[in-house]
Amino acid sequence: GVDHPVFAMVRDRGVRLTTASGAAAIPIAHHVVLCVLALAHDLPGFLRDQQQKMWRPRGIDDVEHRTLGVVGMGPIGTEVARLGVQFGMSVVGMRRSVSGAEPCETWTFERLDELLGRVDDLVLAVPLTTETRGMLGDRELRLLRPGARIVNVGRGELIDEPALVEHLRSGHLGGAALDVFTTEPLPPESPLWEMTNVIVTPHTSGETRLASLRTEELFVDNLGRWVRGEPLRNEVTT
Repeated sequence: GVDHPVFAMVRDRGVRLTTASGAAAIPIAHHVVLCVLALAHDLPGFLRDQQQKMWRPRGIDDVEHRTLGVVGMGPIGTEVARLGVQFGMSVVGMRRSVSGAEPCETWTFERLDELLGRVDDLVLAVPLTTETRGMLGDRELRLLRPGARIVNVGRGELIDEPALVEHLRSGHLGGAALDVFTTEPLPPESPLWEMTNVIVTPHTSGETRLASLRTEELFVDNLGRWVRGEPLRNEVTT
């Protein structure tokens, strides 16, 4: 992502900027699927039972036939959608404009309210922009089905965090898996740490060896392109 102010400062000085977009798409998508499965199977609850040596059999949810909404169909969202289809989920993607090459039914952002009322699991994989900041506020969270779950691997500022906490506490939302937060590191006083229906990870969903290797290869390729005067891959133009 290029939402940090330092990147604007760099570009204002005339420096060309590229991103590693796509390098971590596969591990992040795997993390999303891990979280969807963990919440459906109450893995956090079973881990707590294990720590307390409690044998508590109970029913768990199927992932198959659930409706998965993927907001943001860049490299990460596209891979999430592809995997969701493989797990037998009904997948609906969302992006600014639809190309027709998406691996699932895809809508534009104008239909966000409609999507929220339809999904069982909602994945946020959009960059932080003026349009996406706060895209899930209290009103939008109320539109989600009772028991719906959220996975956020975009940016923390996409969601009104206090509103999210309240909807999790009330039981309106069934759970959340959050890899990004409004303030990072997540402050110790945040109620999200101790909520039994929340999975907290420290912005590490894409921090794998292969993702790092792909990032290095992309940089080296772009360095060669820059020296030769060729177009750069993933250059930021807006």
